[in-house]
Amino acid sequence: MAEQWSRKRSILAELANGHFVSGEALAAKLGVSRTAVANHISGLEGYGVDIYCVKGKGYKLSNPLSLVDESSLKSGIKQRCFYFDEIPSTNGFILKHADELDSGDICVAEYQSAGRGRRGRVWVSPYGCHLYFSMYWQFPQGMAQAMGLSLVVACSIVSVLEQLDVPNVGVKWPNDIYLAGKKLAGVLIEMSGHTDSECNLVIGIGLNMAMSEQQGKSIDQPWSDLTSLENMPNKTALLTLLQKQLQQDLCKFQDEGLAPFQARWGEADLFNGQEIKLIIGTEEVHGICRGIDQQGAVMLETTNGLKSFIGGEISLRSLT
Repeated sequence: MAEQWSRKRSILAELANGHFVSGEALAAKLGVSRTAVANHISGLEGYGVDIYCVKGKGYKLSNPLSLVDESSLKSGIKQRCFYFDEIPSTNGFILKHADELDSGDICVAEYQSAGRGRRGRVWVSPYGCHLYFSMYWQFPQGMAQAMGLSLVVACSIVSVLEQLDVPNVGVKWPNDIYLAGKKLAGVLIEMSGHTDSECNLVIGIGLNMAMSEQQGKSIDQPWSDLTSLENMPNKTALLTLLQKQLQQDLCKFQDEGLAPFQARWGEADLFNGQEIKLIIGTEEVHGICRGIDQQGAVMLETTNGLKSFIGGEISLRSLT
């Protein structure tokens, strides 16, 4: 498997210049047959990589890929990093190996065959196009200590993107990251353990870097990626900053709770002061968003006064 991915990555490196490269040139460069090149190209397309093939010209990437520099990432952080070309789920890997990990250890992949989002949704995970990241963390006081954690993670992501000069970034309760009004990143937190004793958590993050038109068609909500930026952030640098920011913020959250993050959330909240619709199961609650309380619940000013809601989802659809 490692050798197969080494060949595929070599092909992608040759196609990274944005020009057509002939199958003959690729075969000579890699020391394989043209049939082997064609098979590798077909395999990459199966992993979601969009490649133009034009007779007489050769192959060309339809969208830029951003691959992780494994050695730079591992040398840039203090904790352990597990890096894969492909894996079913980075969250699944952390959960499986939780007993062997320390807080701050991460898993990163270029492709997920079974990536998951919130509420059981599928997270589209084509090879090399986006960022797929999971971090392990342990809370000694149990699950109750994790109340509001997803909002802290969202604040961490916003901080990192702002450090990389990404403009127009905001949050939608409880933990979605938006760019120019469309979803850029999501957070999935899973946990195991006890309410009042040690609790293992995995913090999963998916962030769109370069979505192709074909991939975008399979997503059932407005999405954004980083391709519109004048300077696309380097994925390795983004991951390094993200691990460090999360480590810093989670330590603060563990010691001080959600209070230090309420102002950060308020600055990034896209709906604060706006009339919104909160969907809770089959019910709808209408009101004006008034930020979050100290437990991370969204506060709505309703006809019955100010109320807090710990569950539900803000709808972007019409309020009528």
